[in-house]
Amino acid sequence: MARPSTIRTVEARTIRVPLDSPTSFSTRQVHHRDYAVTRVTTDDGVRGIGFCYGGSDAGSLVTQGVRELFAPLLIGEDATRVEGLWDKMYASGLLQGRAGSLMRSLSILDIALWDRNARAVAMPLHRYLGGYHDESVPAYASGGYYLDGKSPEALGEELAGYVALGFEAVKMKVGRLDPAGEEARIRAAREAIGPDVLLMLDANNAWSDLPTCLRFMDRYEPYDPYWIEEPFSPDDIANHARLAQNTRVPVATGEIEAGRWRFKELLDQDAAAILQTDAAVCGGISEYRRSGATAASYGVKLCPHWFHDLHVHLVGSAANGQFVEYFPDDQVLNFRRADRPAARDEGRTAHPADRAGPRLRLSTTRRSTPSPSTTGRRDRFREGETTGRPRRRRRILRGKTPCRPMR
Repeated sequence: MARPSTIRTVEARTIRVPLDSPTSFSTRQVHHRDYAVTRVTTDDGVRGIGFCYGGSDAGSLVTQGVRELFAPLLIGEDATRVEGLWDKMYASGLLQGRAGSLMRSLSILDIALWDRNARAVAMPLHRYLGGYHDESVPAYASGGYYLDGKSPEALGEELAGYVALGFEAVKMKVGRLDPAGEEARIRAAREAIGPDVLLMLDANNAWSDLPTCLRFMDRYEPYDPYWIEEPFSPDDIANHARLAQNTRVPVATGEIEAGRWRFKELLDQDAAAILQTDAAVCGGISEYRRSGATAASYGVKLCPHWFHDLHVHLVGSAANGQFVEYFPDDQVLNFRRADRPAARDEGRTAHPADRAGPRLRLSTTRRSTPSPSTTGRRDRFREGETTGRPRRRRRILRGKTPCRPMR
């Protein structure tokens, strides 16, 4: 009988990464981003790392959830018993609320456990999870943010630049301007990228009522959007469903949702044609796979939100995985200033086949006192801010892969 892999330490920290300049979308402006990172170590010395976006402020709430609620439950447990540990953590969070920051805490611990177990057998995570795509998965380029002084023509040039890199699908922000201003941006985008490139629109909860939303959708539809993302608050499932009945543009949502029951509610109400489940939000890799299997029974594809370095493994191990979201500009998803990005191959993101697990690697300037791990020891896993200088990037691949691009 195999020997248990006993969890000895669980550590957590918060990293704040400043943006070079404020980034805007429909409802708010971001000056910096907080990320939570956790590390689980077993008695054989094998480690796993999990991470998530904690928000533009108060990211330490995620770290607090790891340290104070979940980590004590994991010490001394067998790291390979991932499903049982997930249920144990989920049950313990009943009174604190099983959503938001607390579910992100659970998520990053679950990710760390899967990472640790894949490393223990020296397998890339997508193969450890069963595998579906062989070498790479389709990616879309995410950008098109609102910046002061950025004209529609400049937006078009940005998106055309992504197409020149090999992407056959691109995403831009919408919903900040009036309908005429929005149409000017989308027209410039479509003219720049041509008729055959998929154009996704991300509204970031721009509207609160259906009539206002439809005024904008009437302007968007002639430019053939592939989807409209998060048109309303994630809590407003009813309006997502009503919009789906009143537009030919597929509705995409789910990046903020946690728990398989919430995704089933979206699917039962026909409120989402595409799910953007985020494993760092929904309950980790375990819950991502459960909700993904539910979506497959409805014939719905998964295009997970953010963190392509993680989600390339999950899209690559599921039949209904469609795209990963890739940010060519690390000013936006600036976690890369602490990590190293996955290799990209002409609009596809390659699996790091020579490395076990997702294999996050951090580089930070530590500016505070060490934080105690759950064993009471102090070590080098500390709070801090990044220097703003990225680690050495992985080589960007330009050769073709055996996989045919998904259109």
